[in-house]
Amino acid sequence: MRNSSSFRRDRMKKGIYVLPNLFTTANLFCGFYSAIASMKGMYEIAAITILIAVVLDSLDGRIARITHTTSKFGGEYDSLCDLVTFGVAPAILVYNWSLLSYGKWGWLAAFLFVVCGALRLARFNVQVSVIDSSVFNGLPIPGGASVVATGVWLFYYLGGDGRFPHLVVMFGMTAVALFMVSSIKYYSFKDLNFFLRKPFMSFVVIVVILVVIVAEPQIMLFTFAFGYSLSGPVWALFKLQRRLLTEYRAKKTQYQDHPL
Repeated sequence: MRNSSSFRRDRMKKGIYVLPNLFTTANLFCGFYSAIASMKGMYEIAAITILIAVVLDSLDGRIARITHTTSKFGGEYDSLCDLVTFGVAPAILVYNWSLLSYGKWGWLAAFLFVVCGALRLARFNVQVSVIDSSVFNGLPIPGGASVVATGVWLFYYLGGDGRFPHLVVMFGMTAVALFMVSSIKYYSFKDLNFFLRKPFMSFVVIVVILVVIVAEPQIMLFTFAFGYSLSGPVWALFKLQRRLLTEYRAKKTQYQDHPL
């Protein structure tokens, strides 16, 4: 035990990888700033800051893998930062923007989002080596935060002003929280490699999508975030329907072959 403890101390004395952890720290900064902006009533700024953090979060892991600077410290640090940025900050944003009017039920809905995000991250850390890397088990917490942030951003783009105390926000927040801790599978996009050769039309499609996003970022980003949050349940229902249909056809064939 002493040798193991001394070995861990020696490894920490050698330091940590700077570049990927700088991106993770920037992610944490965005989450903290978003919470401050929410408390000051700058809800649109708070939402945009969370979306910037989503981009930073997608970069830190890729940079670590490309530069071969992955580490257990970096993984743990990333999870802690994600809980603040994509769990606490969106909950504070939605509570101040909408749920404040519902008293106890409002802050409980916000807390449910935070605790489901924490459980989602803890489960991911435990299952990271055993689950297929091409899918996520439950809606990833940055995806849940993206739904919240793009929804608030779209509200102001469509002419909204001030706060928006509506029950649909509470139900939506609860649904997203439950999606995060569900066992519904979501595509992870980890098998996409932009460094490999792709068909010419694939490049054209990507350029067209980027042009549309730049033209209408509020509408398109909300569409992508909301659509991704629903993609898991829709795909699960499709697979369930296909399985039930297959079983029904098998039973029907068996009955025709062996009638009573």
